[in-house]
Amino acid sequence: MEGLKSMTTIIQGFLLALQFLTRIPIPISLPWKKETIKVALISFGLVGFVIGGILTGFLYFAYPLLPYWMSAFAIISFWVFLTGGLHLDGLMDVADALGSNASLEKQREIMKDPHVGSFSVLTVVFHLGWKTAFVYGLFTIDTIEFYQLSLIFLFVPACSRLLALYLLYFVPVMKQEGLAYEWKKHLSYKDAIIAVLPIAFIVFFAPIMAYLFVAYCFIFFILQLLIKKTFHGINGDVVGASIEGGELWGLALAWMYISFVMV
Repeated sequence: MEGLKSMTTIIQGFLLALQFLTRIPIPISLPWKKETIKVALISFGLVGFVIGGILTGFLYFAYPLLPYWMSAFAIISFWVFLTGGLHLDGLMDVADALGSNASLEKQREIMKDPHVGSFSVLTVVFHLGWKTAFVYGLFTIDTIEFYQLSLIFLFVPACSRLLALYLLYFVPVMKQEGLAYEWKKHLSYKDAIIAVLPIAFIVFFAPIMAYLFVAYCFIFFILQLLIKKTFHGINGDVVGASIEGGELWGLALAWMYISFVMV
């Protein structure tokens, strides 16, 4: 009976993470309790693998049928559809706050403001443009094989969400309230270690992805310093922006590595 209860908690926690990080329909009410939240936090990377797996399946059909530029645009469009633009919203709020050159308190107020500013519009246009460009660049590499593309599309969403989880753990929250605070207070060192195991498993069996893992360790070190210096803490918008930034970082590094190192 106890084992069944634990399995139920694991499933509910995973579905809670899926519900929180994507727009994949989960038409059930999930309990918001400590055990379920902890499983959800551990599942951040696994949700990334789910997103990557769906993208890879989409790529399997689109890649051979469409021109490369159209395939690239289609997969980025589908990527945004899967996440519902949730993390793009965080990126846009952070862009408006940084672009304001205002005081720290004013920047925090801007991030709460539902209105869209010019800095956020410019940021999202260039952000999606560069993501599309790097995907297109990967498609046009003559020596790349489909399994390499599949690994990249699996690895990048997973590592980007793990990056956000580690920032949430190591960076203090801006205020003792809000969703980021509610997540963080249930996140332990043990949870952070368990969360990285699925990605470590992929790296072990596909060591070709080790370069990306190292690149994400590097960007984590840089981002946590920048967030502490700029905002003196983290909130939901910064978490979302870090996921989007992590995905762009992963695609850029994958393109550069395969183009200039492997070739």
